[in-house]
Amino acid sequence: MKFFTPTEVSAHNTAADLWVSFLGKVCDLTPLMEQHKGDDLLLPIMQCAGKDISYWFDPETKDVLTYVDPLTHCDRYFTPAGRFLHVPPAGPRSDWASVIGPPWWKDRRYEVGLLSAKTRWIRVINLLTSQEQRLQVCSEETLAEILQRYLPYNSHAGSYTWKHGGERLDMSLTLSENNVPDEDQELQELRLDQDLYTPAIHLHFNDDLTEG
Repeated sequence: MKFFTPTEVSAHNTAADLWVSFLGKVCDLTPLMEQHKGDDLLLPIMQCAGKDISYWFDPETKDVLTYVDPLTHCDRYFTPAGRFLHVPPAGPRSDWASVIGPPWWKDRRYEVGLLSAKTRWIRVINLLTSQEQRLQVCSEETLAEILQRYLPYNSHAGSYTWKHGGERLDMSLTLSENNVPDEDQELQELRLDQDLYTPAIHLHFNDDLTEG
């Protein structure tokens, strides 16, 4: 599945275009918002539009967090921001439809991709035009997938040989697998400006121009 950066997820932050991430997944809940438009139980979801809501869920059970009610000694869903859609009420309710199919957080129809565990910045430098573009990419992406991110800036990006440190990069591998180190943590520990040490990918023009 496609990987997304938190920045990309955060761009989808309205009721008409609502994404969230949780437990490593990215979900487009726009159809859910439309289907249940006007339902008060959508409010907690709307308040977290474009954000990561992993703290709502148990990473082991993949379900909503629970707690033991001190009065009834029964397990209850833990929803401090308010009960949200598909979470059953604490007690019997005549207006609650218990048979609803999988809840939205287990419904794979809403999944659009995966959230990157680690993003990084690179500089893509076109040696033919001397143009430079900074890109935030997912560490899990192959160079071929990173090329797709770069296409809006150069529609002929496939007509270039991608190199780092003079070595040709394997487009089927990730940056790390191509020995392009991620030094973010080390730079942070040394209190050095990461922007000054962003790895550079050099694009060498080939003769076989691809179609734009």
